[in-house]
Amino acid sequence: MKKSKRVKKSNTWKIKQHRDQFFKKSKTLGYRSRAAFKLIELNNRYKFIKRNSNLLDLGSSPGSWAQVASKLVKGGKILSIDIKEMKPIPNVSFLKCDFMDPKTKDKIIFFFKGNLDVIISDMAADTTGNRSLDSIRTNQLCAELINFSSKVLKQKGIFVSKLFMGEDFIEVKNLAKSLYKKVNFFKPESSRKESKETYIHCEILKTL
Repeated sequence: MKKSKRVKKSNTWKIKQHRDQFFKKSKTLGYRSRAAFKLIELNNRYKFIKRNSNLLDLGSSPGSWAQVASKLVKGGKILSIDIKEMKPIPNVSFLKCDFMDPKTKDKIIFFFKGNLDVIISDMAADTTGNRSLDSIRTNQLCAELINFSSKVLKQKGIFVSKLFMGEDFIEVKNLAKSLYKKVNFFKPESSRKESKETYIHCEILKTL
C-alpha cells in the first residue's frame, strides 16, 4: 500500500513537471533545472550580476545558477560550492564541500582574496517531511549566510538567498537589516505558487 502511494506521488510529480512551462523552457534552452529562471528573474529585477563581478554561488548543484552567471560574468571569477557533484561549466570553478565546514569558508576567502562582489545561494536544508522544521532549518542556514556575507563581501556587495516564509522569517529579516542598508524580498514567477520560498536581496553593508 505504501509503495503504491509512493509510485502515485512520483507519477503526479512527473506530470506536474511536464506541464510546467519553466521546466519545459529549461529543457529547450539547455539549463540544468528550472531554477535558472529564478536567478534570471532576480537579476532582471535588481541587476546585481555585472560583467566584472566576482561571484560566489552556494548550493550550486546541478548548476543552473552557475550557467546563468557564467553567461553574464566575463571579466570576473565565479566559484560554485555544493556537497553534491556538479558537472563542469565553462569559466566556473567548483568545490565539492560543505559550506558549514570552517575549512570551506577559508577556501572561499583564499579564492577571492578580499575581492568578492556577489553571493548567491539557493541552498536549503535537507527535507525531513516536516514543513515547519524544514523552514526553520533553511532559515537558520540563511542567517548563517547573512553573517558570513557581512564578513567577506565588499562594502557595496550584494547578497541573495533563498528563505521560507515561516515563524522565524522576521528574525532573519531583522538580522539582514542590522547589517545591510537595503533589504528586499522577491518571489519569482518561476517559484511554484504552493511553495513558501522567497528570496532575500541585501545590498550595501553598513559600517559598524
